[in-house]
Amino acid sequence: MNAVELRAIQAPIKERYYAEPEAARFTLKARGTLDAQNIACKVETGHALAVAGLHRATGGTGVELCSGDMLLEALVACAGVTLKAVATALEIPLTGGTVSAEGDVDFRGTLGIVKDAPVGFEQIRIVFELETDAPQEKLDQLLKLTERYCVVYQTIRHGPAMAIELRRSA
Repeated sequence: MNAVELRAIQAPIKERYYAEPEAARFTLKARGTLDAQNIACKVETGHALAVAGLHRATGGTGVELCSGDMLLEALVACAGVTLKAVATALEIPLTGGTVSAEGDVDFRGTLGIVKDAPVGFEQIRIVFELETDAPQEKLDQLLKLTERYCVVYQTIRHGPAMAIELRRSA
């Protein structure tokens, strides 16, 4: 896909959202089923079934997916797609590249061993390694716009309002 094709696809969508701001609002959903025998949750991804469990560092087998890894994978996916879309729109040639994310976790927090140890990631780092001959100022713009428009990055960075609830099933 090139910049012209991308603009052609997105133009009517953008026009509609300008005219009807509420049409741009969606509620994304995820659903999982608790495993009756194991410490696991089966997550319906829309494309496959992902089984999440405890990380090895907290007693997991390593067979199930760790939700922390899944968060980083979602960040890599979103950042990679966003970067490609921005590069396409700006006509920055990319012949290849990788996106990686890593995050630091102190598992003493989630295991309740140390009360003041944080629960969750203390720091997350994203690295893009790109194969391109684009000038540095274009790459700086690419990174700035990728950061600005990556939904998962911005969600993690700014922390949305959250609510948690427990209901009895019928």
